[in-house]
Amino acid sequence: MTIRVASIGVTHWHSLWDNAYLPQLLPMDDVQIVALHDEDASITAHRVAELGGGIATYTDYHTMLDQEKPDFVVALGRHDQMAEIAHTLLDRRVPFMMEKPMSHNTRELRGILEKVEATNAFAAVPLIFRQTAFMYHAKRLVEEGTYGPMYHFYARQNRPTSARYARWNAEWMMDPQIASGGCLRNLGPHSLDAFAHLTGAGDDIEVTGAQLSWAMRGAPVEDYASVLMRTGSGIIGTIEVGNGFPRVGTDGDWKVGFRDAVLNMHDDVVYLETAEGQSVLPPPPGPTFDVLRASMEAARDGNPPPVTVRECYNAVRLIDLAYIAAGNPYGTAAV
Repeated sequence: MTIRVASIGVTHWHSLWDNAYLPQLLPMDDVQIVALHDEDASITAHRVAELGGGIATYTDYHTMLDQEKPDFVVALGRHDQMAEIAHTLLDRRVPFMMEKPMSHNTRELRGILEKVEATNAFAAVPLIFRQTAFMYHAKRLVEEGTYGPMYHFYARQNRPTSARYARWNAEWMMDPQIASGGCLRNLGPHSLDAFAHLTGAGDDIEVTGAQLSWAMRGAPVEDYASVLMRTGSGIIGTIEVGNGFPRVGTDGDWKVGFRDAVLNMHDDVVYLETAEGQSVLPPPPGPTFDVLRASMEAARDGNPPPVTVRECYNAVRLIDLAYIAAGNPYGTAAV
């Protein structure tokens, strides 16, 4: 059975760039992209041309949903429009995957979460770092307990300059009133979700400190951020996110400290450090996990989403707590 997919808000760069969702759908024999939406008709025209044509376009997503009746929606859009889009899809009972942060702030996302859980609606979130070999091995070692309890988590994601957003027709990402922050709002969900996922602490995580920097570009949104966290059981988390890498790629490191070992990933290689020495860990067995494909299949088969709105909420809550700890410069944090 063909899964008929539509996408809302393709002004978002993930429509075509940087883990681009729509090109991922083209090779799938059982998937058809039936329609794209954006308020700017020139953006949908560009996206359709890049995808090879033959896709309907709309400037009103309500009309698109009425006329196309998609089986699944890839929901993108600006941060200040995400909550409205999510509520529309939930009210219409259309299964969807929505890009993080799913909202402008925690208060908005709490309303979405409450509706999802009250109605048992299907809403997935592509927290794609779950797909990595590092997270596979980290979760496995936490569950096995071979090297003792986890005591520390560290992540650094320093991506290329924020000037890339203009090249991707997403200049709105530089407006704090629309984006509700900069690199912390955009990149933070991945590492914050990883910390919550590995510790299983959920909302039992406290932000103990945070700082933001505008020194690199002097832009309206921060270009570097660091956050300190602690679970109720005493596990410490440290994350850094930024838009300062001078070329395509990422300056990144990921580490988990156990009592008797340290797991880390650098340049996509996963290392385990123990008293016996260093070893390189293999990729996960079986096919690579694809959160977009897994979300569509789960919706089709009546199963829960692979990554839920509650898991996104846990990360977004920490983002707003971090903005508050850093002085809440945007006035948008709502917890």
